[in-house]
Amino acid sequence: MSNAKAIDEQSFTQETASGVSLVDFWAEWCGPCRMMGPAIDQVAADYEGKALVAKVDVDACQNLAVKLGVNSIPTLIIFKDGAEVKRFVGVTSKGDLGKALDAAIG
Repeated sequence: MSNAKAIDEQSFTQETASGVSLVDFWAEWCGPCRMMGPAIDQVAADYEGKALVAKVDVDACQNLAVKLGVNSIPTLIIFKDGAEVKRFVGVTSKGDLGKALDAAIG
């Protein structure tokens, strides 16, 4: 069971509208996405109460992925009050995600 919250096209805007959010755009069949899973879960645990860590399945949410310009997965986007502030494409270290979240949280 993942520590990250699963969100979809219907809940995305509401979930990312306020505060800081890290959203992992992924798919079950994506090897690099599965490699990122443990790091995402750890970041979700580390930032509980400080930032939302969520996952969006691009197969189930293709319209959202297209709208946000997600062309490769994994793509990890940090939002602050609904606006994108940082984007990572490909496997990214837990440390880099933490630094970017800390910067967004201020």
